[in-house]
Amino acid sequence: MDDATDLRAAGLRVTAARLAILDAVRSGDHLDADHIARGVRDKVGHVSTQAVYDSLHALTGAGLLRRIEPAGPPARYEARVGDNHHHLVCRRCGAVTDVDCVIGEAPCLEPSRTHGYAVDRAEVVFWGVCPGCRDQNADRGAGGARP
Repeated sequence: MDDATDLRAAGLRVTAARLAILDAVRSGDHLDADHIARGVRDKVGHVSTQAVYDSLHALTGAGLLRRIEPAGPPARYEARVGDNHHHLVCRRCGAVTDVDCVIGEAPCLEPSRTHGYAVDRAEVVFWGVCPGCRDQNADRGAGGARP
């Protein structure tokens, strides 16, 4: 299926902005709304920030995008939906990387107590320092800080 068909199947109107948002999210790497808005404007011209947020909300609600909210950084969006993967987040630069389910079948983790909830998904965020930031730190430590 193509994006227009996906939008229609989700009960959403097909607009140039929504198509550009889907494209920006797919071609980006866990982008926040500001970066998505810039990509959309580069493609279709003026689109208000509110229209981008409204579309992101609609696309997320329809299951065409996934919103992730690591503590601290702004919410990010990705097109990888329909599975229960997790994320690695660099605490220095904020880079986000997908990591497949830790173990087992979705929801990957079993809580010690469900309190009556029917658990269908688990979200895990691993925090650390990405290879690029580690390399920069090693260069600085060796007296060869990058500009």
